[in-house]
Amino acid sequence: MKHARIAFVLLTSLAAPACGGSKVQQGAKTAETGLPPANPLAVQRMVEGVAAAKDPKMQTRAIALFREAIQIDPKLWEARFDLGVVLASAGDLAHAEEQLEAAAKIAPEREEVAVALAEVRRRRGSNKDAARTLEDFVKDHPGALDARTLLVAALRDSSQHDKAIAQAREVLVRKPGDATALAELALCHLGKGERDTAQLLVKQSLDVNAKSAVAHRVQGLVHLAGGDDAAASQAAQEDPHDTTSRLNMGAVLLRAGAYAKAAEQYKGALAAAPDEAAAQIGLAAALRGEAGGKDTKLVEEARSLLDKVLERDPHNVAALFNMGILQAESLKRPAEAKQYFERFLDDAPREHPSRPEAERQLTAAKHAVPAPPPPASAPAKPGSKS
Repeated sequence: MKHARIAFVLLTSLAAPACGGSKVQQGAKTAETGLPPANPLAVQRMVEGVAAAKDPKMQTRAIALFREAIQIDPKLWEARFDLGVVLASAGDLAHAEEQLEAAAKIAPEREEVAVALAEVRRRRGSNKDAARTLEDFVKDHPGALDARTLLVAALRDSSQHDKAIAQAREVLVRKPGDATALAELALCHLGKGERDTAQLLVKQSLDVNAKSAVAHRVQGLVHLAGGDDAAASQAAQEDPHDTTSRLNMGAVLLRAGAYAKAAEQYKGALAAAPDEAAAQIGLAAALRGEAGGKDTKLVEEARSLLDKVLERDPHNVAALFNMGILQAESLKRPAEAKQYFERFLDDAPREHPSRPEAERQLTAAKHAVPAPPPPASAPAKPGSKS
């Protein structure tokens, strides 16, 4: 016999710097499952946690309340989900993934859980794992359009462009003219180097919804791929609060070596969201590139940004890797870099694209010759002036 389980589920955006992302929602959620009725005290603690999580200054309290709810009722998937979302928002992706995996095992039919778990895996650099998670889910739930749309992004980010295109078309079969699916399809073709097709698709997306933030992000990337930086920046500024478009632009400019322009995009993102970890890490990388190992002021600014991220989240793998690179290459301190690369390799997923470089850097750091200590001052002769 199935029992009704009524609980409050907190849904917040976990989206990485990419086109896709779940909707931001908050409110009561009723779930019909085959689970036994939830423990009332556990539900009470979870509801208190949801209330606390609304206040940025109460995140630690919210986490404690969710953990208490789970301890009382380990089968309360909603509390595990909420905890995973809050941990991910705080940047603790490793522990967020643990909680979301547990929630998915308890409630495998919940689309919001599958989407949140996949988004965390994408942010950890495990796009193939994220894609596998979502492929399994949409196979059992063909009408789960949020999961299928995110699957397009995960496949695209893992360079499986043809599979991503097929999934985007599946979304459009079920929801013709969907602006987000069209924008994702445009990104897939852009990833294959088919810029003209991408441009036509993004125009079609904007024709459907001229205010679509997703479409404007993709339009900016299409302009950027064509070398039109001015048009790309204008597209990024369509919504000054849309940090995702600026993060996307910054990432593309970083890869192109346009460090000063990338820094502008990340600074724009931080103006809208001062505590956005991805923007702080991106800005640090841009400043390090702009410094070129010569401008110590920019290098120190980059180090300070990474310190802030790691102070909030010691397990942030992107910050750990970037700090290791900064210490090893910009500051020429391989001994100090070693701990960051070790921590990165402990926390990063096995498929993280930066793992080979971290392993190489760690090997180099272990074989680095320590810098000689400064010469000791000679003792002053008796009677001499100090």
